[in-house]
Parts: sequence; structure tokens; C-alpha cells
Amino acid sequence: MDPVRNPYAPGAGQRPPELAGRDKQLDAFDVVLERVAAGRPERSVMLTGLRGVGKTVLLNQLRSSARSRGWGTGKLEARPDQGLRRPLASALHMAVRSIAAEHRNPEMVDDFLGILKAFALRATADKGMRDRWQPGIDVPAVTGRADSGDIEIDLVELLTEAGQLVAGTGVGLGLFIDELQDLGADDISAICGACHELSQESAPVIVVGAGLPHLPAVLSASKSYSERLFGYHRIDRLPRESADRALIAPAEREQVKFTDEALAALYRKADGYPYFVQAYGKATWDAAADSPITAEDVELAAPAAEEELAVGFFGSRYERATPAERDYMRAMADLAGDEGPVSTAAVAAELGRKPASVSPARDGLIKKGLIYSAERGTIGFTVPHFGRYLRGVQ
Repeated sequence: MDPVRNPYAPGAGQRPPELAGRDKQLDAFDVVLERVAAGRPERSVMLTGLRGVGKTVLLNQLRSSARSRGWGTGKLEARPDQGLRRPLASALHMAVRSIAAEHRNPEMVDDFLGILKAFALRATADKGMRDRWQPGIDVPAVTGRADSGDIEIDLVELLTEAGQLVAGTGVGLGLFIDELQDLGADDISAICGACHELSQESAPVIVVGAGLPHLPAVLSASKSYSERLFGYHRIDRLPRESADRALIAPAEREQVKFTDEALAALYRKADGYPYFVQAYGKATWDAAADSPITAEDVELAAPAAEEELAVGFFGSRYERATPAERDYMRAMADLAGDEGPVSTAAVAAELGRKPASVSPARDGLIKKGLIYSAERGTIGFTVPHFGRYLRGVQ
């Protein structure tokens, strides 16, 4: 069939043509938006799950929902080698700019932007460097708020000021943070502390984060009350009905159909993981001669889909690991199957090593985001079917 008309989109964070199976999370977030805008107490939101389940896509969709209601929104992606101040300041600047033109008090907006500028400038300790670097905010910095140098104090003060800026306007501000688990311990603590203060004040500001399955443990290690501070949504593979809809709806818009056997074969291949659904759907479309798409088309296309996944989804991650880290992951794959989790002691025993001697490899893999600590003494792959891939790597 015509590859130009191929509707499927296997891309990192790229919205699929049919966002299937996430209605529960979207409906729950609509309630959060309504309650916050009405001045009612509500919790910020955390999305957790393996890579490839569509966390970033859902995060972007939640942001779109907020924007459609007139909210100011900003987004950032956390990185382990970067502090929180600069990217958060840029995201919040974006959020405020989007509502500034309609704000009833322009002077109040300028005052807040001055505080935001002072917050951002504290990211640079050296005064000379601060004088050379400016955060792109065209008002003078306002001293005395959110500029102490302590990220937790400053973030609480900054978001409290942001809440006062939009209070009574009927809208709110939303900060959307992807890969939240990659923030440093101090920045995680600051996020928790600020959200705690916002919830107590019923301020119209929320944080929506997305991260790997161990994100709740990361937050809990920072602040014990974080278990009650956020509304957690675990994002997992799609059930059969939703996976079928993700394939059928885009195809029908192109006047193309699938046989029932083709849909069953695609579900077995993709295992319900949204990224895999798109990858196999795209390859199958290109391999099929005409409609309806058959199970034979799926089998014909499978090697192409698997090759693409091996290079772009699995291989790029595997190449980042050192030889010792690759040995560690292969031992995990032999013990844990596709994802895990598996005992760290069992991995060491599989390698014929003492647990302490393989800790550097484990810690390196965690920092690279290839494995995560599911709970104390256990680990799992962050990527679905990674164990299957590793068992095929020579």
C-alpha cells in the first residue's frame, strides 16, 4: 500500500494517530483542572511506567488539555547533568507569557517576572557570569523573593508567587516535567516541598511529572509525605481492545481494514506496548499489497519492524553500556526474562561474582536509565522486551 498514506507513527514522544486506552487518565486530569481552577484543593499528578508505554505522549496530551482551558503551561525534560533552576525558569516563563496578554493586572505580571528572573539568575553562582548570562526576561530582577540560593526555599516562594498571580482569574499554571527521576536529590526535594505548600494553600498551580517505575520511590525517599502528595497513575501496556483501536481507527480513515487474524497477530508481536504497536503497524502497512491487511502481511513485515526496533529502540541503548554493564544485563536477561524484576544477589551469583564487585556496573546502568531499582534488592529493565533483545545479541 501507499507508504505516503501510512498513518502510524513510531517516534519518541510522537503522538500516535489514535491515542487509545488513556481515557481514564485524561478524564481524571480534566477533574483536576476544574477543581484547581475553582480554588478547590487538588494534588499534582505523576505518570510512571516503562519506556515505550506512552508517558511522554500522555504528558503532552495533558498539557494540551490544560492549554485548551486557557491555562498557562510550560514543559521541561529533566537531565541528570543539569540543575532545575534554568529549565524550570524557562518553562514557567513560557507559562506566564501565554496568559500575560489577558491578565487583568500587567504590573502584577511584571513583578512576578522580576522574581522569576532573580530565581533564574541564582543558577549561576559567579556574579560575573550572572552579568553575562540573562534568562530572556525583559524586566529588572526583583530581589528578596525566590533568590536565597536554597532551591527548596526559592521554589516554594516562586510557585507561591505564581499562584497569587493567577488566583481569581479562573485559570491556573501547569508545569510539565518529563524524566522526573533524573533530577538531583535537592531538586526532587524542592519539587515535593513546593507541591506540599501549593496543596495546603489550594493554589492554582500544579506540577505534572512523568518518569520510570521507580519514580514514586525516588519521591518518597525525599519526602515521606510524597506518597500522599501526588496522584499517581501507572501507565502500562494496552489491553487488546485498545491496541486494536490504535490500529483500526487510523486505517479506517484511509479506507483500509484489518482481518481479525491480522489484529491478533499484531497484538502478539507488540504485546500491547504503544511504541511497538506503532512500529509493527507501520511495517505491516508498508508490506501489505492491499486491503484488508492479513496475518500473512504481519508475518512478512515482522522482520522489518524488529530490525527497526533493534537499531533505534534497543540497540541505541545497548551501545551506551560498557562491556561490564552488558554482561550484567545479559545475566539479568537470563534470569528475569523480558523485563524482570530480579534479585541483585541472583545477578551477582549468575556472574560468579560477589555483589559488591558488580555494584559499579549496576549503578552505571541505573544512571544511564537502562535498569531501575524496582524495590530494595531487586532490579528490572526500563525497556520492555529488552531481555528478549539481549538474548539475541551475540
